[in-house]
Amino acid sequence: MTGNGPYLVTVVREAEKETLLNTHSNIQGMASTFSLLSEKHFLCSLCEDIFSNPVTTPCGHSFCKVCLRKYWSRSGSGKCPLCRKAFVSKPHLSVNRILADVTEHYRKSRIDGKLKSVSVGGLLNDTYVQVEKTNTEVEHMIEERIQKMDKLKQSLKLLKSSCLREVQESHRVFSALLSAVEAAHKAVVAEVEEKQQEAEKRVDQLMKQLENEIAELKSGQTTPEDLLDSKEHLRKSFIHLPREMRDWSKVTLETDLCVGFTRKAVSDFINTVRTEANKLSKAELKRLQIYTVEIRLSPRTAHTHLSISDDRKQVRHTTKQQEVPENPKRFERVTNVMSKEAFQSGRHYWEVEVGDKTDWDLGVAKHSVNRKGKFTVSPANGFWMLSRRNGNQYTANTVPPTCLSLTSKPRKVAIYLDYEGGRVSFFCPESGIHIHTFTDKFTERLHPIFNPGRLRGGNNAAPLIITTNFCTI
Repeated sequence: MTGNGPYLVTVVREAEKETLLNTHSNIQGMASTFSLLSEKHFLCSLCEDIFSNPVTTPCGHSFCKVCLRKYWSRSGSGKCPLCRKAFVSKPHLSVNRILADVTEHYRKSRIDGKLKSVSVGGLLNDTYVQVEKTNTEVEHMIEERIQKMDKLKQSLKLLKSSCLREVQESHRVFSALLSAVEAAHKAVVAEVEEKQQEAEKRVDQLMKQLENEIAELKSGQTTPEDLLDSKEHLRKSFIHLPREMRDWSKVTLETDLCVGFTRKAVSDFINTVRTEANKLSKAELKRLQIYTVEIRLSPRTAHTHLSISDDRKQVRHTTKQQEVPENPKRFERVTNVMSKEAFQSGRHYWEVEVGDKTDWDLGVAKHSVNRKGKFTVSPANGFWMLSRRNGNQYTANTVPPTCLSLTSKPRKVAIYLDYEGGRVSFFCPESGIHIHTFTDKFTERLHPIFNPGRLRGGNNAAPLIITTNFCTI
């Protein structure tokens, strides 16, 4: 075996040499074959580079798949870039496998031709693999961006549709309101004119009566000369005395019959506006529900007299102080608790069940609000909250407080935060009625905030319950 060592080495080396020469010969043969074809047959007319995932249009022209999609996305049409033939709809782009295989062989032969002076072994293969990997990654990145462009265009299309729908809805609503205003005005004018005509008719009747009585009085007048005449003449004069006259001292004409007509018409119009606003509010609420978010209470912010449920969805006031660690974020003077979640952008919606509770506070607050000392709950101090007190007093905590008149007591309250829009809105989910909206400019993180209110002799012992579930729409 030892004696045969040099011989075996020689055999192996000769075999390796032959393999390399055969490989080189095959590459040269392939390159020679492709040299018969012009390079333009393998080039995309859009990027002017060798085809990558080539696709062929119904008119017979071929392009890189990415290049053609990018061209259609940029031009907004489905025409062929070469012959400009328009397609009824953008054709489905499937990779032309035959052209792809031929192009791939051409690409390899071109790379092999450029690198034939280098070893055709591992270095060539590694370089080719690396190039292919880089090209694939770039194509993937390009594809991602083209898809993002398509999505943005689709989103813009939906946005325009939404804006148009809102304009059309506003036109319908305000046209109806203007018609209602015109109708109310015409009704007021007609009612006033009717009252005026009735008064004029009555005055005419009274004037005629007065004229008749004046005539009768004049016909029955007796002069002093008549008294000197005979007794017969005197007797006849008494016969013609006018009948009993009307007591005109009690006859009057009201000069202000139309008091309150316009006020009543405006009140009726306000009711019409309120009805229309309620319809819009219901439609708005349905659209806002797609912004539903997960809300969980943060026990470390809860006042010591508040009890938080295990799922962190309920909070109630307790008579017993909870054994909890001290925390700089915990409320000490007011029985508040914040949510774990904080928002510094976007739109967010959640619902809270208040049931028959007589006292509660709901809304949002800045992360930096005072949690230890005295403070007034107001937007100036970082609180945008709605409150209920004594069972039927609803207020928005502005300064001074804004008293709210609700026709029915909501058992649930929906809160909607539009951070960029600077709005915090409250709705009654059951009726869809809008309760109140704060408008402001937000500059820092906002937390949903809850206060279940004091027990009030046990009448307010029920918890506040976050009832919304996370929506994945």
